Amino acid sequence: MSINDNKAPATWLSQDAHDRLQAELDELIANRAVIAAEINARREEGDLRENGGYHAAREEQGKAEGRILYLKELLRTAQVGEAPTADVVAPGMVVTIYFDDDENDTETFLLGSREIAATTELTVYSPEAALGQAILGGRPGQACTYTAPSGADIKVTIVSFEPFSG
Repeated sequence: MSINDNKAPATWLSQDAHDRLQAELDELIANRAVIAAEINARREEGDLRENGGYHAAREEQGKAEGRILYLKELLRTAQVGEAPTADVVAPGMVVTIYFDDDENDTETFLLGSREIAATTELTVYSPEAALGQAILGGRPGQACTYTAPSGADIKVTIVSFEPFSG
């Protein structure tokens, strides 16, 4: 899915996370002139093929522009406010699961955007991650299987879920 795809799924964000990301975006946009001035100053130092400062400034500019595009799209499609309520697992929910090989090994996490991670102590899993995809739409007691990066199939059971109250 491309960044310009108008059918990109909306990401749930708390108001705090939205405000923090908007401030970051505003700061990045405000710093465009500073980065451009740095590039111009480094360009005047001479031979661009051997000018590490110039190449570092250009790389910084590329990273900043990429982050600007990402944040603009994220904020454009974000659902901001209270976590959704649903009778099935959905983004914005705090989910508790147990691993089927050990019912005493439970994990509680937020299913949502990693951008909200700075606003909570909970581990955050993306709905697009293998675990997130496996449990989306699930109900308590439902068993789900996902494939770990190692290639192993991992079975989990949904214990409970509730809206995030961050």
